[in-house]
Amino acid sequence: MLRTQRALRVLGPANLPEVTTLLAHDAVVNVVADYRARTTQLQPRWLNGEMWGYYEGSELVSVCHAAANLMPAAATARAVEQFGARAKSQGRHCSTIVGPSEQVDPLWDLLESTWSPAREVRRNQPHLEISSAPVAPPDPRVRLGTMADLEVLYPACVAMYTEEVGVSPEVHGGASLYRARVAQLVSRGWSFVRIEDGRVIFKAEVAAATPYACQVQGVYVAPDRRGEGLAISGMATVVDLALRTIAPVVSLYVNEHNHAARRAYERVGFERTATFTTVMF
Repeated sequence: MLRTQRALRVLGPANLPEVTTLLAHDAVVNVVADYRARTTQLQPRWLNGEMWGYYEGSELVSVCHAAANLMPAAATARAVEQFGARAKSQGRHCSTIVGPSEQVDPLWDLLESTWSPAREVRRNQPHLEISSAPVAPPDPRVRLGTMADLEVLYPACVAMYTEEVGVSPEVHGGASLYRARVAQLVSRGWSFVRIEDGRVIFKAEVAAATPYACQVQGVYVAPDRRGEGLAISGMATVVDLALRTIAPVVSLYVNEHNHAARRAYERVGFERTATFTTVMF
């Protein structure tokens, strides 16, 4: 009886069509990996890492983005074993492992003994989607950010990142790189802001987009304005603008314990479609 030959390979530009075809099978959940594949064309110098592919015979069945983030996608149990073995042999170079829980949890089980301690493991993160007009009224004062907003916007981005991740993006000399990232999102029309009296009241960014979907990150309301419903109306505007100008589905994922954010997204019209796990170092 013939057995299917299995192999893990490092993928390159020639593999891009089969990678995007595979990721399109769950295009919204896989939006970040798909975005990275498309924007880098799987060139190692642009990936700043590798894209691993797991094959059964001649068919690509799973991939794993291995760069600043370790992101399995469409990963079968056998693929997770292979990805874990390669990651373990190379040592940890990523700051997070993130993706669907059914893929990340067993991958972390394989890596935990050698990659520990993790700074935090966030399980049961609801992954949410919306593909129709928001059910909450949008905030007319939320608009696309411009480069003229950068000086005001950047401190709010640092504050949100620090609050969410637990460390500042400016540590270890990261300020210039993070500022460039914020400016890049603004220049693409992926930054949404409400600014009053020279400070950010609400903001959010689209961090990744493909022809199928986009993913929102960095949702922030000024601490002294929380509880006013600004996240609901602000996100309603973000959804409205993103659906019209960026992608046909808007997605995000949120921490399980962040009940206020979860209620806000529900009131906008987001629905849960998957569960993520994030391992942070």
